[in-house]
Amino acid sequence: MKKMNLTGIQIFWIVFSFQSGNTLLLTISPTIKEAQQDAWIGGIIAGVLGLFIAYVSTKLSLLFPGQTIVQYSQVILGKWVGKLIMIPYFIQWYSVLGVILKEFSDFTIATLLPRTPVWILTITMVLLLIYITYIGGIEGIGRCGELLGPFIVIMLILILPLNIPVMDWTRILPIYEDTGIGHIFKGALSPLSFFGEVCMLTMLVSFMKQPLEAPVRAMLGLGAACFLFIVSTLFVIMVFGPGLSAKMTHPFFDMVRFISFGGFIENIDVVIVLIWIISVFIKMSIYFFISCYGTAQWLHMKDWRKLIWFVAPIVLIQSWMYPNITVSDIEYVTRYWIPIVLPINMFGIPLFLWIVASIRKKVANAY
Repeated sequence: MKKMNLTGIQIFWIVFSFQSGNTLLLTISPTIKEAQQDAWIGGIIAGVLGLFIAYVSTKLSLLFPGQTIVQYSQVILGKWVGKLIMIPYFIQWYSVLGVILKEFSDFTIATLLPRTPVWILTITMVLLLIYITYIGGIEGIGRCGELLGPFIVIMLILILPLNIPVMDWTRILPIYEDTGIGHIFKGALSPLSFFGEVCMLTMLVSFMKQPLEAPVRAMLGLGAACFLFIVSTLFVIMVFGPGLSAKMTHPFFDMVRFISFGGFIENIDVVIVLIWIISVFIKMSIYFFISCYGTAQWLHMKDWRKLIWFVAPIVLIQSWMYPNITVSDIEYVTRYWIPIVLPINMFGIPLFLWIVASIRKKVANAY
């Protein structure tokens, strides 16, 4: 079977694409609720910690060229402990696919296709995931990111300046005095839990033609997404103010929806929906691929594509099981994603493996 390859620029666009759309729509409001007008400072904190996760994840992978975390966790900790430490990742990968699919269908129906049955959207998305994963694998996903990522950048560069006439910079004042580090850090947890998903690079670096490019490319992609989040958060606050923004479910989307420039540039919120769909598609494709590929490695299956027909029904059933967006989004994030996945899967395990592997290699080299 032909080996799948990723280039450094594809890693950049993959990271930027799956981070940008999701953080803009889903994390600005909870960040403002906690940090108020200092939400942009929370974005900076989240970005710095996210870059640390990207650095650790890529450096860890570079210690074991050509291997994914499923493989080198067993090299570092032994076969059985290495297998056990992967279970939290499988729970994360499989569960988040259903949540993202539910969010995608509900948001698309609410904003773009109100008369479309949910099952049509969910089945269509899953069929697309099956197609790109089966035909192209991670290489096909990388090419999609490389093609669609620049579209996100161009559209946002054209859209954001249209809000300048209604912005009031005094709405970001006073800085720090009304909040404090505690509220700012709590506000940073929401975007950080999304930026931290860059830990999936522990499954992707092994496919790179030039893996040494991984740390720089990944950190640049995440840094660009973080910069976009900070700027967009400032724009939202200066347009609506922190009080009103905190009450909105999707303040960035609402900001774009109310754009009226020159009497002829209006109703461009459909562009944000398209950006959201692109971001969701790239993100779900990555999770879908690493779920199939990682499970096959864990079970020592030679043909990882057979797992596609196992993972796809699980994703569909999960998305249909959630009764509403409150359960699939808010409760999932507050009860599982932030308190469990963020400290364990994104920070704890990669950092622990990196430290242990580095020590073992130094000891081995010493002898």
